[in-house]
Amino acid sequence: MKGIIWLASYPKSGNTWMRTFISNYMSEKDEPVNINELNTDGIASGRKVFEDMVGVESSYLAPDEIDKLRPEVYVRLSEETDRTLFVKVHDAYIYIDKNMPLIPTKNCKFIYIARNPLDVAVSLSFHIGKSIEKTVDKMCDENFCFGDKSERYSQQFRQKLLSWSGHVESFLNNKSLDLKLIRYEDMKSTPLKTFTEIVEFCELDMDEKRIKKAIEFSDFKVLKKQEQETGFKERSIHSENFFREGKTGSWKDKLTEKQIQKIIDKNKKTMEKLGYLLNNEVNL
Repeated sequence: MKGIIWLASYPKSGNTWMRTFISNYMSEKDEPVNINELNTDGIASGRKVFEDMVGVESSYLAPDEIDKLRPEVYVRLSEETDRTLFVKVHDAYIYIDKNMPLIPTKNCKFIYIARNPLDVAVSLSFHIGKSIEKTVDKMCDENFCFGDKSERYSQQFRQKLLSWSGHVESFLNNKSLDLKLIRYEDMKSTPLKTFTEIVEFCELDMDEKRIKKAIEFSDFKVLKKQEQETGFKERSIHSENFFREGKTGSWKDKLTEKQIQKIIDKNKKTMEKLGYLLNNEVNL
């Protein structure tokens, strides 16, 4: 396909793992791709592509002005490419006005990566350098944004995340999107089945041997070792490591009963929809 496959997720839900798998699948080398040289195409909130297409330094524009121009940039990007672009996006699927989504659907497909919000809370707290308590509050806030601090310049644009469930539903409830839902937990428990579905959805050449090799090269232990040896340019300044544990269920040892209940109360319907909550009991 010629266009964009958007790799969409709430932060700390497995987007980097997905991009690493795709990079390794498309690589012809017999060694893992360097995590600092992933063969994907950046993030939607990055400034460089925007500035190249608009011809204006984005620092001169207000966040609302940037948001109004971003859809046109993505349309041009999808029309002018002669291959499939894989672009990371953390923005929720919002609309700039009633008829204009931030991310237009023309020449686009979407992979949405979901993760149990209880585990997201733990991982995200390390990433943003906030206590778990404050992180849970942000995940339950419909106005939560990344990069919205007007007093300092950021390498990325403001990203409206909404609450965890608001983010998920903004994608899953939009029937106009050609979308494939993937759960982080299924990437862990049934990797061959899950990543095979990803290769098929992306319309890549199907090769089970390559899939198995890409899964092996994208294993968490491999990524963590690479970061220890060379560092990782996407590591947050607030955290010592980007790749910390990479497991499911860490919330059981990290969250208080009050924090668990707050996340469930705010996100119950979406957690049930994705299989994270059965009969009001956490399923994963």
